[in-house]
Amino acid sequence: MIRKLFSHRVTLIATAFLLHYCVADAGEGKPVWQQDWEKTVEAAKKEGEVHVYISGWGAVIDSGQFQRAYPGIKVVAVTGKGALIAQRVLSERRAGRYLADVVSDGINPVLTMFHATKVLEPLKPLLVLPEVIDESKWWRGKHRYADPEGQYVFRYTGIPQTGSVYYNTRSINPAEFSSVWDFLNPKWKGKIASRDFRDPGPGNGAMRFLFYHPEIGPTFIQRLFSEMQVAIFRDLRQGTDWLASGRYAICFGCGADVDVAKSQGLPVDEFGPMKEGVGLVSQYGTLGFVNKAPHPNAAKVFVNWFLSREGQIALQKAMAKSGEGAPDSLRIDIAKDDVLPKDRRLDTINYMDLDSRQEWLDRTPILKLFEDALQGSKK
Repeated sequence: MIRKLFSHRVTLIATAFLLHYCVADAGEGKPVWQQDWEKTVEAAKKEGEVHVYISGWGAVIDSGQFQRAYPGIKVVAVTGKGALIAQRVLSERRAGRYLADVVSDGINPVLTMFHATKVLEPLKPLLVLPEVIDESKWWRGKHRYADPEGQYVFRYTGIPQTGSVYYNTRSINPAEFSSVWDFLNPKWKGKIASRDFRDPGPGNGAMRFLFYHPEIGPTFIQRLFSEMQVAIFRDLRQGTDWLASGRYAICFGCGADVDVAKSQGLPVDEFGPMKEGVGLVSQYGTLGFVNKAPHPNAAKVFVNWFLSREGQIALQKAMAKSGEGAPDSLRIDIAKDDVLPKDRRLDTINYMDLDSRQEWLDRTPILKLFEDALQGSKK
């Protein structure tokens, strides 16, 4: 009897809480979230502006979509490459200048630098709009955070990495390759080129996929670079020239220059997914809320807009228009027409979410293995 009364009381309390959240004031008839949102927008207008430090995808700010949605809040954008954004935020703070409100950048630096040095406040409590909070609107039914606490570093894009492996269409029949292990066929010895993965650049996500995948792992990388007489280059244009001319039949990490060469009619293309699956990375798609933000209410408005359908559609369209390629948003309730087919997630492919586990971000053992394999190839 006591247990039943307790259970009944818990049910009544929970029901009362939900009713309070949905309609706090019967006279006003507005859900709590809407009242909160309206107060936040008014406070944000008084702050007048929001400072967004964004790397890679600054075109979404340039599109003016947020400004049209909230004309009373001016966006002051700081754009640039990831390393420059990180350096600027940290140097400003060392000088006692707390200027940034929101940062949008790659896992490095948002997780590995900003979160690690306690530059961020939890972003999760900022989420107010029901369409943003509703996790059924997001890939595989959940929000994805890069930080262990699941609070600070929100991931809003998931971009497939098929391996960044390209081929000369006159030299290679891609039907011969169903597994990554097929690249170790002795017939391709001396016919493979690769970018020097010790430098930042294309293919680093693919190397993490190869290294940490349970069916591939360090053995594949070691054998590839020690046994196959791989030619190493640092200039991406050189790698593409080698591939297009047929000097080498296969290229690891050639990068976007190959897409340009293909559009010009040169005999190059990218391998599709292998049976081991595909890696998934955030690229520039992580969002953080900076502590000591000078415009906290405007930051809250921007974060909710940016993660809304409208904001993520604006991101995809702006990046497609810029010519740099639209990222595939982790929102699944928006069209993907602006995303190139090769950059879209597909339900038929097994993805290894490379940014979901912090240990998979560590490139140190990969680079050591790469160097050791190269040294082994010279013996």
